[in-house]
Amino acid sequence: MSATAAITGLLDFRRLDLLATGNSALHRLDPRAHVTVTLVFVVCAMSFGRYTVAPLLPFFVFPIAVVAMAGLPVAFLARKVAIVLPIALLIGLPNPLFDRESLLSLGGIEITGGWISLLSIALRALLAAAAAIVLVAVTGFPAICGALERMGMPRPLAVQLLFLYRYLAVLGEEAVRMTAAREQRGGDRPLSIRLYGTLVGRLLLRTWDRAERIYLAMCARGFTGDFRSGRAARFGVPEVGYVAGWCLFFLLLRTSDVTHWLGAAVLGAVQ
Repeated sequence: MSATAAITGLLDFRRLDLLATGNSALHRLDPRAHVTVTLVFVVCAMSFGRYTVAPLLPFFVFPIAVVAMAGLPVAFLARKVAIVLPIALLIGLPNPLFDRESLLSLGGIEITGGWISLLSIALRALLAAAAAIVLVAVTGFPAICGALERMGMPRPLAVQLLFLYRYLAVLGEEAVRMTAAREQRGGDRPLSIRLYGTLVGRLLLRTWDRAERIYLAMCARGFTGDFRSGRAARFGVPEVGYVAGWCLFFLLLRTSDVTHWLGAAVLGAVQ
């Protein structure tokens, strides 16, 4: 894969914005309902102990169900979620070296706590990434910022988050142009440290210049700091049912060993 294709795939925010314009029942819900459910999901999933693996698996029901009900493209979202897996593995890689206490034996093979905690980190990262990407795909980032502001986030912080999201796309576009120009002139030869620093410096200068032009254009069109998502803010019965149903489900997964129940039921049926 070329560097241009890698950057384009990593910063493909526009398609997520387009997915958020769908017309399913989930798309029509107030963004505050989606934000609330996602926050409760992340808190419940991240609050388990470091050696927890099996109880995390049922939490994948949430992103899978939302993708199915909203009609979102599975392959596209799966590729976005998979981006975080190498990062999570890199973070947890030292665990097997320092945590050598044997916690499990499978077929005579001793499995230490470090390997179990590494798997737990990977699962938590996938769950958090899946929840965040599905949230953006079904709601849209401007609507998320508006929901956070209505839920009590300071307005300047919400505006800064939205600017960050928008200007990441600007940064990605400039990086794609520079990388494509380099590949056409110099092929796929690896970058030296000196050349890499030069490219990063030029990228920052070009991005700064373009961001300033965008801001001046916004001011010329009457921008006053308000972003309108185009959605009416109405938290009604569907939103209450959506939030209550998912939150109760997450609390059930957090407080009960659902995987143990399922395993016992399966074994009982087999016997």
